[in-house]
Amino acid sequence: MLFWKKYSWLLLTFISGILYFLFAYFLERTEFSKLLFLWFSLFLITYFLWKNNKNNFILLASISILFRLIFLVATPNLSQDFYRFIWDGRMILEGLNPYLSLPKTFIEQQTYPINQAVDLYKGMGTMNGSHFTNYPPINQLCFLIAAIFANKSILGSVVIMRVIIILADVGILYFGKKLLEKLKLPIHNIFLYILNPFIIIEMTGNLHFEPVMLFFLVWSLYKLQQRKWIWAAILLACSVSVKLVPLLFLPLFLQWFISPLHTNNKKIIRWIGFKFRPKELLKLICFYLVVITVTLLLFLPFYTSELITNYSNSVGLWFRNFEFNASLYYIAREIGYLFRGYNEIAVIGKIMPITAILFLIAITFIRNNKTFTQLLTAMLFGLSFYYFTATTMHPWYIATLLILSLFTKYRFPVIWSIVIIFSYQAYANQPWKENLWFVALEYIVVYGFLYWELYIKKPTQ
Repeated sequence: MLFWKKYSWLLLTFISGILYFLFAYFLERTEFSKLLFLWFSLFLITYFLWKNNKNNFILLASISILFRLIFLVATPNLSQDFYRFIWDGRMILEGLNPYLSLPKTFIEQQTYPINQAVDLYKGMGTMNGSHFTNYPPINQLCFLIAAIFANKSILGSVVIMRVIIILADVGILYFGKKLLEKLKLPIHNIFLYILNPFIIIEMTGNLHFEPVMLFFLVWSLYKLQQRKWIWAAILLACSVSVKLVPLLFLPLFLQWFISPLHTNNKKIIRWIGFKFRPKELLKLICFYLVVITVTLLLFLPFYTSELITNYSNSVGLWFRNFEFNASLYYIAREIGYLFRGYNEIAVIGKIMPITAILFLIAITFIRNNKTFTQLLTAMLFGLSFYYFTATTMHPWYIATLLILSLFTKYRFPVIWSIVIIFSYQAYANQPWKENLWFVALEYIVVYGFLYWELYIKKPTQ
């Protein structure tokens, strides 16, 4: 028994390695039953691996990296997005602005500006190839690095991008650990992200660049906790320049900079229920200005008169056209069908983002966000509400919720990272079609666990 307790990690690691290998090299996303078996088996084994060794940081960190390296030369099998990443990177390498042209146009005109243009277009698909790119500049830099080192090989580009994502996860491990120590939280919380099969498969396996965004975000939060707000602002801008999601957090920083004071000092400014020193407001304004300025400077190399139009149209598609794995939106859509009967996304798709912004503003001023843990909790629930109301909820979006939850007492994103796999049932159908029973099952589990955490378990945050 003592031998098993001491060396069980070896067997669990070996079995997990085999399952990851099968996932990486012998799975098609249309094989839903096989996908479910591998997915839930990995989560079950990972739970015991984490539980039995959660105080052995070096061991779990090493295993986490090992699992990622299994995917190193695998072609992503659950996503086609990486073909567009390669296309954009090679466009930049050729001196072309990826924000100004459509892959579809080049293919139709039979003018091929980059190596393997036809293969890349076929891989990304007609829908992706007919829209302007919406990946911000630091994300484009990652694509460019892949093009520099592997301009004539799709697999070579995949390997380079995968190395970047793995390095970003190592950075998250480093700064996440330091932030947990600063907040006096269990260090092993970081492995709910680093060792999570969802993160390993969706990010390292399928080449989604959330880890690069989260690396800058966690680093920024670490600097903010140290009150080094200039560095925090610069790093937050870098995070925004990988994915735009962190822009949603900007209102929530207000109370962190402006600490409410209980005093009648005449030098204190009164504003919307807050009492604060003028220098605190100045610091907050400067923080926002640094974030916005650095973000704009990073976009500057790509700037033309058409950039804003093309980019905004591309981002707007997520609200006007795309529907996938939605939650509250699907309920609103069904209600809308009773009255209108068609094209509900044209109306509801515009209302949902406004609702999310109003929610963020509300928790900015109403909720108590003075401590750092309270700020992180507000970020977690603000982004959760946005995703709950979104018209499109791709699996990899959960990564941000997952990393934020590590610094709070809430664990519903961990549960969501397990059941998000039900959304892939849509790809088992030819042509692609969602089964809303699976979507309902996913959200019943998530909302059920969230209700338990909020009203039964009642964490004190």
